[in-house]
Amino acid sequence: MQRWVLHIDMDAFYASVEQLTRPTLRGRPVLVAGVSGRGVVAGASYEARKFGARSAMPTQRAARLVGYSAVLVSPRRSVYVAASQRVFELIATKVDVVEQLSIDEAFMEPAELVGAGPDEVRAWADDLRRLIREETGLPSSIGAGAGKQFAKIGSGQAKPDGTWVIPQDRQLAMLHPLDVGELWGVGPVTQQKLSQIGIETIGDLAAMSEKEVTISLGGTIGPMLWQLARGIDDRPVAPRAEAKQISAEYTYPRDLTTRAEVDAAINRAVDAAHRRLLVDGRGSRTISVKLKMADFHTESRSTTLSYATDDIETLRAAAFRLVRYPDSVGPIRLVGVGFSGLAEARQDVLFPELDRQIITTNRAVDDDFETGVSDHAGQPTVTEVVASAEDRGPDGWRATQDVEHPEYGHGWIQGTGHGIVSVRFETRATGPGKTRTFTVDDPDLTPADPLRSLAWDDWLARRDATEDP
Repeated sequence: MQRWVLHIDMDAFYASVEQLTRPTLRGRPVLVAGVSGRGVVAGASYEARKFGARSAMPTQRAARLVGYSAVLVSPRRSVYVAASQRVFELIATKVDVVEQLSIDEAFMEPAELVGAGPDEVRAWADDLRRLIREETGLPSSIGAGAGKQFAKIGSGQAKPDGTWVIPQDRQLAMLHPLDVGELWGVGPVTQQKLSQIGIETIGDLAAMSEKEVTISLGGTIGPMLWQLARGIDDRPVAPRAEAKQISAEYTYPRDLTTRAEVDAAINRAVDAAHRRLLVDGRGSRTISVKLKMADFHTESRSTTLSYATDDIETLRAAAFRLVRYPDSVGPIRLVGVGFSGLAEARQDVLFPELDRQIITTNRAVDDDFETGVSDHAGQPTVTEVVASAEDRGPDGWRATQDVEHPEYGHGWIQGTGHGIVSVRFETRATGPGKTRTFTVDDPDLTPADPLRSLAWDDWLARRDATEDP
């Protein structure tokens, strides 16, 4: 009986949600990245991808690629989480077991499709995509094949907004010409090793003997990749246990001996872990820094915020409050940053800049803090701090912030400055809205809950009632 695994991936999810809830942005190159231009892109619309912009790219580079037409919006995590929850509720009405990989993608193995033909599978997938589009307004793509590898490849071929079914008799013909880097589990290091022995395509890898693969890649990963390259993928679809920690760490070929080198290593680890945090879709309360010294002694320190966040500058600042340097611990060979205390609920704080303060590296911190390890939030005594750049203007308003007006309803700030704030009033339900201008101290203009832009009041009320203990 033919096994069918399906992989669903929401198309340009963050940007699609922004375009859904802010109709004026539909058809425009949107970069979900924050309006200050710092950090990395969390999501790029297909209109932006045509210029070469993509997720995880430095924001300034992506904005330069897109040019004057780029629209930068600050991430609104609560809106993405709500949209994801509604999508997966709909999926759960059609499939008993779902293996959710992230906020916007999952594997499925519908029992009703066992032994089905390609046309029946395609019709089933199209029906699910249609249901999601009708209920949420969001596009999705689905790939289907005899295992996870083929389903994942299929969803990539289906994008945007399509279905791609790989019949069993065409699997290898489609798989083998692909670049070996497309194979599940082949990262840059493995790809480089394979390239050095002349392996460029998945077919090249499949043509090797198991002994050759084991010698080249090791006895664990080698045979696994070889089986996948030969089209053998019997991995089950099962609910995933939620990760308790998301981290990134790097071992350096030469010991780090200066503060500047360690600072660069911390930034590298924060950026990499943050990219994984965004994919996971949760925020972090606890930030940890791991250092392994030249003598292989390992030291880990952590601090816990009073709220969960995915704001990269807040997380970066917390990491820098924990780091120690070679002048006190000796040469360092490994630097890692971890995020734990993961939670769906993300709290927007009134003064985020207080948690974004970074200790300068040319001044000493208090000796007690330097030698201690704290599991709780606490500001160390410092002689000098420097705050990161803010998206918020001097008048207190922030571009792309959600606001409310008693007469015009829900809207979002398009620009602010010189005592004036411009607001476009629109939600998912209104279609493109009109822009109106107010003085920055207009008492009728107030900050609003971003979830209001979804215009899913009944669904949100049901969700909150269900989650309320």
